[in-house]
Amino acid sequence: MHDYPPTPKCSTLSECLPLSQWNETGELGSEMAVNTMKQELKSKSSLADCSSRMRSIVSFYFCYLLCLCLGIACIVLVTTWNSKWRGGFAWDGSSLQFNWHPVLMVTGLVVLYGNGAVLYRVPLTWGQNKLPWKLLHAGVMLLALICSVLGLCAVFDFHNANKTQNLYSLHSWIGICTTALFTLQWVLGLAGFLLPCSPMSFRKLLKPAHVWMGGSILILSVVSCISGINEKLFFALKGTTNGTQPYANLPPEALVANSFGVLIVLFGLVILKILSNPHWQRQEASEDVSYSPLLQDDN
Repeated sequence: MHDYPPTPKCSTLSECLPLSQWNETGELGSEMAVNTMKQELKSKSSLADCSSRMRSIVSFYFCYLLCLCLGIACIVLVTTWNSKWRGGFAWDGSSLQFNWHPVLMVTGLVVLYGNGAVLYRVPLTWGQNKLPWKLLHAGVMLLALICSVLGLCAVFDFHNANKTQNLYSLHSWIGICTTALFTLQWVLGLAGFLLPCSPMSFRKLLKPAHVWMGGSILILSVVSCISGINEKLFFALKGTTNGTQPYANLPPEALVANSFGVLIVLFGLVILKILSNPHWQRQEASEDVSYSPLLQDDN
């Protein structure tokens, strides 16, 4: 027979399990529990962020679709107004040439300008190479500027052919200032954000001014169009002198023109809503990418 040493008897749990080992075991279990809780919280937070981001994207595309529909409706109404009630279009110095003025100004200075301004807000562009969107933004704005200049040429040529004074009304003052600011904005944007020789300090200084001027020009464009619609209706709907019903009677032409003005205001408000929402700003990998010029943009 073998003699085995007697089994030690433990009067307390701490005697059987040393205190240090107990502490280590307790800390290990506590750490695992904390890590598990952190992972669960992180997972819930990630799901909440994903859900919030999805709602934000859906609401953006709803506003963007509304913007597109309002822009198309504005062009359709201004074209219908001038073709049905104002006689149509020509480029011969007559009143038919003047009809190009509202169509071109609304198409360029409001609809194309507004859509060009929100291109960087489209979530589809986030995380992609910024260069194509820079070029598209500049191209749409250039097309808007060309339409605006042609619209001014139409009205100036009409006034000169009929020996009418230029730039005498508040509408004309606001309109010419808006177009001048738009031209300056486009030239500075080209110099600051697309030319490779543009210094980084100039681009950083220009960007906030560029963004602020963009919204200001849109507001001035809407104000100019509204004042122009009202001015045209007062001149055209005189009642007794030219065979039309007076503006005060709200004939069909006035109803269409007023509705057209309301659509312009709604379009401007939707664009400003998109531009002012911080959740719809383009997500950049780094701050420097926002200011990369044309030949250095490798985002």
